Amino acid sequence: MTRKHDYVVAWITIKGKRFEILVRPDPAFKYKEGTPVDLDEILWTDTIYRDSRKGLKASPEEVKKAFGTTDVKKIAERILKEGEIQLTEEQRRKLIEAKKRQIINYIAKNAIDPKTGKPIPVTRIETAFEQLRIGVDPFKDAESQAIEAVKRIATLMPIRLAKAVVKATIPPQYSGRVYKELRRLGKVLKTDWLHDGSLVVELEIPAGSQVDVVQRLQTLTRGSAVVNVKVMKS
Repeated sequence: MTRKHDYVVAWITIKGKRFEILVRPDPAFKYKEGTPVDLDEILWTDTIYRDSRKGLKASPEEVKKAFGTTDVKKIAERILKEGEIQLTEEQRRKLIEAKKRQIINYIAKNAIDPKTGKPIPVTRIETAFEQLRIGVDPFKDAESQAIEAVKRIATLMPIRLAKAVVKATIPPQYSGRVYKELRRLGKVLKTDWLHDGSLVVELEIPAGSQVDVVQRLQTLTRGSAVVNVKVMKS
């Protein structure tokens, strides 16, 4: 038996006419966010509707005229990318909360207090979101929304997105271990091997993640790395 919550309606309006498809919500939402998903996993049926609630199907002629094709998958791609997906209140709430968490985490990782050069605690960013009532689009990418959010937060407290350069000298007994980890820590700008086997490395990282990167370097070297961090000017 088909249950109502097994699928939702995705639709698009072209030249005043509405076209609908029935899709499985979870893979459809992932696809719309940009995650690669097989369309066979998304489509509940291969029918193009004018009004699915009434069971009114679109004719092949009007489908061809609107989309330039009758290929269901090509039509579904366009509807999912350019159209809308029906959401229940609970689905919308969960999607917005998940996207909000992505945005806040992005800001925490990439932003600093320009007065101190230090990262900004997640709790302060969360508070700013609440005070400014910053809206979240569940289908728009987190990075672009984070950039806009930082502009608004800057009216409330000192904040800016920035990069930092970490320069570290690694003792010879740990240099090989650290070298294998470098690309996981940041963008490698420079590496120099010294005569005694020590490694000098420069990494570009999001400024807000400097504490985590330094801690990781110290963990890998049992606290023996010599580390300096310089926030880059915008």
